[in-house]
This record gives sequence, C-alpha cells and structure tokens, in this order.
Amino acid sequence: MCQRMMKFAWDSYKQYAFGKNELRPLTKNGHIGNMFGGLRGATVVDALDTLYIMELEEEFQEAKKWVEKSFDLNVNGEASLFEVNIRYIGGLLAAYYLTGEEVFKSKALELGEKLLPAFNTPTGIPRGVINLGSGMSWSWGWASAGSSILAEFGTLHLEFLHLTELSGNPVFAEKVMNIRKVLNRVEKPQGLYPNFLSPVTGNWVQHHVSIGGLGDSFYEYLIKSWLMSDKKDSEAKKMYDDALEAIEKHLVRRSAGGLTYIAEWRGGILDHKMGHLACFSGGMIALGAEHASEERKQHYMDLAAEITNTCHESYARSDTKLGPEAFRFDTGTEAMATRLSERYYILRPEVVESYMYMWRLTHDLKYRQWGWEVVKALEKHCRVEAGFSGIRDVYTTVPTHDNMQQSFFLAETLKYLYLLFCEDDVLSLDDWVFNTEAHPLPVNHTNFKTKASVQ
Repeated sequence: MCQRMMKFAWDSYKQYAFGKNELRPLTKNGHIGNMFGGLRGATVVDALDTLYIMELEEEFQEAKKWVEKSFDLNVNGEASLFEVNIRYIGGLLAAYYLTGEEVFKSKALELGEKLLPAFNTPTGIPRGVINLGSGMSWSWGWASAGSSILAEFGTLHLEFLHLTELSGNPVFAEKVMNIRKVLNRVEKPQGLYPNFLSPVTGNWVQHHVSIGGLGDSFYEYLIKSWLMSDKKDSEAKKMYDDALEAIEKHLVRRSAGGLTYIAEWRGGILDHKMGHLACFSGGMIALGAEHASEERKQHYMDLAAEITNTCHESYARSDTKLGPEAFRFDTGTEAMATRLSERYYILRPEVVESYMYMWRLTHDLKYRQWGWEVVKALEKHCRVEAGFSGIRDVYTTVPTHDNMQQSFFLAETLKYLYLLFCEDDVLSLDDWVFNTEAHPLPVNHTNFKTKASVQ
C-alpha cells in the first residue's frame, strides 16, 4: 500500500511539477518557494532513496536522470542552510550510499562546499541563511537578535562527517566539531539548551527551550552521531544523556488524564503544549534506551512508549484520525489543539517515525495497527485527484486542503510507513542511521560496503 501511495505521489509530481520543488496538487502545478535559495527539484532529491528502497526502479531512474541532466547548483537566492543540508545533501548522500552512483556523491560534495561560508562568524556557529551564489550569509529576520537556531546549527553533524569521509577534506568535520565545542563551553540553564544562540558572542539569546520546532533535531543528532560512529563518539553520547536527564527533570510532565508529554520552557515557566514536531522524541528515546545502562533501559523504553502513546492520542482524538500541528494540556482538554491556528496537518512524519522505531525495538503489534490507521486516514482525507495534500483542520471530516504535497511526505512519511511494515533487515538499525529527513546514512563499520543490500 505504501508503495502504491509513493508511486501515486511521485507520478503526480512528475506529471504536473517535475523539476519544481514541490507539487501543488489541487491547482496541478509546481511550487518553487524561497527556502532553497534557487535550487530546484527538492521533491526529486528527497524521494530518491524512498523510490530505490521501495524498488520503484523506473521512477528511481527518472529521478536519477533529472539529477544528472537538470540539477543546477549555480544559483543565487536565500537558502536555509538547514533545509539544504537535510533535504538535498542528506538525500544525495543516501542515494550514493545505497547505489554507489558517483553523480550523487559529486553533487553532494559540491553543494557542501557552497554551505561553508555560512560558518564565517566570530564563533564558527553558522548563520541560518546563505546565498549559494555569493556566499553571503545572515540570520533569519524573525530570529531573536540575529541569533542562530539550535535545531539548525545542531543538525549538520551527520551529513558533514560523511562529506569529510567522502571528500577526504577535514574542513566539514572541523566545522561541526567546533559547534560542539561552543555548546560544551556555554553555561546551560538547568542543563537545558535554549533555542537561540548568538553566532557573534556564543551566548544564549532568550531562554526558550523546546523539543519541538527550533530545538528538536539537535537532540536527535547527538544520539545518532554516537550510533553512526559505531558507538565511538562518547562525547555525543554524554551530551545526549545529560540533555535527556535535564529534559526529563524539567519538561516531561503527566497530564490529569495520565498522558506523558514534553512541555516547552520559557525562562523557567512551562508552556503545556507539545508540537507535532516533538513527536519524533518517542523514537529517539527508544533508540537511546537500547544503549542506556541496564537499570535505566526499561525506564527509558517506558518513557518512549508513553510519549508515543500521547502522540497517537493526538491522532485518535481528531475527527480525521490525523494529528494537529500542536496540542495542549492546559484547559481540561488533553492532546488536542485548542487554537484555530494549530489545527492543521501538513503530511508530517514525526508520529509514524516513532511508530517505526517502537515497532522495530519492541515488536508490539499495536504500532503497526496505529500506522495502518494513518495510512487509511491519509488515503481518505489527504489524497486528492493529483497527489496528496495537507489539510487545514484535522477536527472536521470535510477538511479543506492546503494545496501542497510537501517533499518530506515522500522522503519521510511514506518511507517510515513502509519500513514499519517491512522486515527489520530492510535498512537495519544496526547498519543505518536516518538523518532528520529520513535519509539513511551508513554506520561507520570499517568494513562497510558502498552498495547496500536492500532486498
């Protein structure tokens, strides 16, 4: 089923928006957007590895041909360093490691070079926006006092280590190791990492802490850096363990109805809401639990299961059986959006990502049942004539569509659903680590062969 959905999403994109960044399925045209600084084909690059893993051979060849012939890196425009890294570089690296095709490697390295000027700051903490043509970089206008964002500069590590590995150029690894040095040096309030850091002074700006947007993938990359290093990067593991301990102490709460959630922290005051983006954390905590000390292992597996259950409830309590962008625990309603502006669903993957990890690590059948509910809900409410679309309100059974088939729907949502129903040896967690866009990167076993055995 997931393979059929992927083929439909890809065929629709190919028919109406090929080469553009994303498909607008209602108006049947392409969307370019301004997040990728003039780069095109975000959906192509994001979908490469999913097409390959699902054995959609013909579609994979179409995508590969586009990358060879039409993927132009000589562009001018404002690109998000973070988005270009996780979608384009991550997608190209994964495609290279799965297939051994040189074109993916050379494009990844060329693009990696274009991101380096963003690191030219007094601290080496990169700015969030870069012009890929001129190398000029700056901070997002909305980011407090010209700061860089934790989830953005903290979500480069996996890809940049592979860029060094493949190019033999140490500069990529040096840039991300320096970020870690700055983070280890700075004082952490209650052991927590705020979301905004000045690239000029290396100090925090505002004390807002979130495991959802602005913070999320920083934590994920700590445990994954350790796993990707074949458990040799003990510094990353210690940073992860310490951060998780602080999160559990200060942010994890249980609602009156018995649901465990992770609140946000604003200068010491808790905001009892959880974003859909924070729902990746069930999977992350389960992944870390496997490698915790014997006496903590079960504790963390239980915590992971409780958080994943809360995220499932955010789906189960909606009329469409899809979850809202954010849900709250402060007005008597629990695990539901209480604000109009938070009721939308844009085909996000984080909840099914946690189902996939929980299934692989526990083999409890309920995770497959929950995943199947999502498949049915996507087919019923998000599938339109020419692709899949997000919806504006998960609490109505006649939803309005937002006319956008996000590239991450093909990269992440459909891939995690597919892996949830596959055998465990398809992209085994012993051999692969997924970047935050679900692009698989190999664990650094020294004997790793380039060509993956995806049967």
